[in-house]
Amino acid sequence: VYSCCYLSRRLNQLSSHDPLWKRHCKKYWLISDEEKSQRNQSWKAIFISTYSDLGRYIQCYATLKKAWDDLEKYLGQRCPRMIGSLKESVREEDLDAVEAQIGCKLPDDYRCSFRIHNGQKLVVPGLMGSMALSNHYRSEDLLDIDTAAGGFQQRQGLKQCLPLTFCIHTGLSQYMALESVEGRNKYEIFYQCPDQMARNPSAIDMFITGTSYLEWFTSYVNKVVTGGYPIIRDQIFRYVHDKECVATTGDITVSVSTSFLPELSSVHPPHYFFTYRIRIEMSKDALPEKACQLDSRYWRITNAKGDVEEVQGPGVVGEFPIISPGRVYEYTSCTTFSTTSGYMEGYYTFHCLYYKDKFFNVTIPRFHMVCPTFKVSTARMVSEGAVKETNHNEYAVDEDEDSTDTDEYEDRRRVLDIPAPSGRCPHHT
Repeated sequence: VYSCCYLSRRLNQLSSHDPLWKRHCKKYWLISDEEKSQRNQSWKAIFISTYSDLGRYIQCYATLKKAWDDLEKYLGQRCPRMIGSLKESVREEDLDAVEAQIGCKLPDDYRCSFRIHNGQKLVVPGLMGSMALSNHYRSEDLLDIDTAAGGFQQRQGLKQCLPLTFCIHTGLSQYMALESVEGRNKYEIFYQCPDQMARNPSAIDMFITGTSYLEWFTSYVNKVVTGGYPIIRDQIFRYVHDKECVATTGDITVSVSTSFLPELSSVHPPHYFFTYRIRIEMSKDALPEKACQLDSRYWRITNAKGDVEEVQGPGVVGEFPIISPGRVYEYTSCTTFSTTSGYMEGYYTFHCLYYKDKFFNVTIPRFHMVCPTFKVSTARMVSEGAVKETNHNEYAVDEDEDSTDTDEYEDRRRVLDIPAPSGRCPHHT
């Protein structure tokens, strides 16, 4: 008995040893020494009080809190207007009330994120990224919990789906499935894509963007804070740049980044829309007589079936940019594929300004475009008997369209230090 009492006393002393709680506070709640000093509590007291409030999220809180902290720090210096649109956290009872309202349980990682920030106000630019192409523009906001609950879907094709984002320009949303219904996995996140060829209007295909809220949100934040997405004029543009997608010819370097646009794409009929952003730069160490002007472009476009299309035309997006030492020219264009992936490569032809009869080609590196994993609507498969065994996102669809070079489209173009011209670029001129 004496031994047991002594052991219990020692365990009690050990459990009250404050430095032991410091490690847990830092690991699970990301409490800093500075914050501890401000709270004027022991590490043990801080851990217990925080656990009583956020204990159900102990496995995901630190990951989401770090993501939010990193995002705020990064955007605070680059997009302060966007940071100002973030809403304060919600309470547990607010989240419980939403669950009662929609009749579905919210996943803990989603709830945890809203205990840190309750999404953002419906403003432009949106926290979840922007995209601009000719006269098409979108910017996605991260919805607050009440707005999301108001958009909760029970209609056929989107049963028990909760919107996570919203674009006021296009009506575009990313949804999270709260139950495994209509062929969706529970907590899967996706863009809806109405099946234009189905007899059933509720047939909705899915471009999948995440398998859980935690994975979806943290992977997006990582892309932003590591510079994977460019910040242009106080907005996050969701262009992905492959670091190997760069080609240098003499003093000129060409690099490419790409993006898939789900709102302009469809599975049925097969039409996958991509936009690409090209940067042409002349080394600042180049000699002044190396200044040159772009005359024409040549593209070799290959789809997933190996079909090749060659396109040649004057200028780019209706322009004939002049490149000189240290100058940069950027433009955005787009292309479509009837297959789920494809790639482009080619060259630009320039002439020297000092030696007008001297022409040379500049390599455009090969860049690949692949649409996200998608699922074909179960409503279409049931109503038309179209159930087929397929691999990943290569579903059995009719692919009878050619890829299209639409270099005449334009989002924005700029020679750095020269104002961008106004007006929109004509289509196929």
